[in-house]
Amino acid sequence: MRKVIGIGETILDIIFQNDQPSAAVPGGSVFNGIVSLARAGINVCFISETGNDRVGNTILTFMRENGIATDHVNVFPDGKSPVSLAFLNDRNDAEYIFYKDYPKQRLDVLFPKINEDDIVIIGSYYALTPVLRDKIVELLEQAREKKAIVYYDPNFRSSHKDEAMRLTPTIIENLEYADIVRGSVDDFFYMYGMRDVEKIYKDKIKFYCPNFLCTAGAEKVSLRTRNISKEYTIEPIETVSTIGAGDNFNAGLIFGLMKYDVRYRDLNNLDEKTWNKIVECGKDFAAETCQSYHNSISKEFADRYIS
Repeated sequence: MRKVIGIGETILDIIFQNDQPSAAVPGGSVFNGIVSLARAGINVCFISETGNDRVGNTILTFMRENGIATDHVNVFPDGKSPVSLAFLNDRNDAEYIFYKDYPKQRLDVLFPKINEDDIVIIGSYYALTPVLRDKIVELLEQAREKKAIVYYDPNFRSSHKDEAMRLTPTIIENLEYADIVRGSVDDFFYMYGMRDVEKIYKDKIKFYCPNFLCTAGAEKVSLRTRNISKEYTIEPIETVSTIGAGDNFNAGLIFGLMKYDVRYRDLNNLDEKTWNKIVECGKDFAAETCQSYHNSISKEFADRYIS
């Protein structure tokens, strides 16, 4: 049975509206997508780390409640589980402050077994952090060797834009391992100072990875492959919070790849009709997530979606 393997941080997101806390939910960019995929009935594994404290216990309980095994989570005795404060503006977009206290020894954990056609998700600063780099590369090497599909979401925040030059070699290495790259126009602006999708694809992505999706908030989704260049419109919706929208677009796309049985060998020759159906899943998952304070699709939505 095919599975999806994610690697990334787990964090407790405390969400503020009008400077008052309104919700606290387990999050982390790859994690949010993994939760949605688990709720949608996909076989998932998640590689992560958390502290031996109340926040860590909350996250581990949440994982078990959502059918995600905690066997690949390193619970560290020193340091504290990370927390983020997310302040929503009048458009319900978030500005973040992160609080992290990791120990020196990181990700001391066994990896799940990777098989051909499994999907491995990497993303965010976690996939660039020097102290974790050996572990990330080890996972990517296994994925390449086994012919698993590697899905990379740079999710590059403004807080790291001053490091973009220094991180470029690591970003390029991730792009080389990737079979699909999905980022937002903001990610590429902070990484490269570019917002033009065509230029981003031609100058920065295509050479390393032929399959590229770029999202632009509520405006559009752009798809670029060797044979397809296409824009998809986004249907307007009432948003409660856009936290997790991109993460769940990723989850929807991956759900689509599984649903339509897209294998590693098929990926670079997918026809437009199949891509249309896959992108539709991404849009559906993202829209659902924007309509609550939760970072993932609801169980009710998942049940309806797969029935």
